[in-house]
Amino acid sequence: MENSSGLHLRFYEVEPGEVRAEYTPPNHFQGFPGVLHGGIIASMLDEACGRAHLGSGPPRFMYTAKLEIKYRKNVPIGAPLSLVGKARSSRGRVAESWAGVYNADGELLAEARGMLIDLPEGTLPSADLSELGWKVYAEPSE
Repeated sequence: MENSSGLHLRFYEVEPGEVRAEYTPPNHFQGFPGVLHGGIIASMLDEACGRAHLGSGPPRFMYTAKLEIKYRKNVPIGAPLSLVGKARSSRGRVAESWAGVYNADGELLAEARGMLIDLPEGTLPSADLSELGWKVYAEPSE
């Protein structure tokens, strides 16, 4: 959230293993006229996949080993979007998740399946989300 160049996505845990964020992409992330750049879409989906495993319980910090994206329709600039991330299977240090970007009508515009791997122990100086500048919010603020 402190990164001035970041997306400033604010994720809310809606149930264990599921996070959501609302986002209206600004013009400076435009690829083609009126369309969000595919790399920004990939970043959004990657964040949602990882954040789905950060919610309830002790935080699980992971890196993305594989991200498979399906761009279904153009994602518009300047229009409200919903981003959903869902934790899927988990075995040992490896977990899978799914994420999707929806328009205001609930139409799926892009989706991804991710394979994530736990960070090696001791990689982070702390597991305190707020200290690291990370957070999954409990509910939307009004």
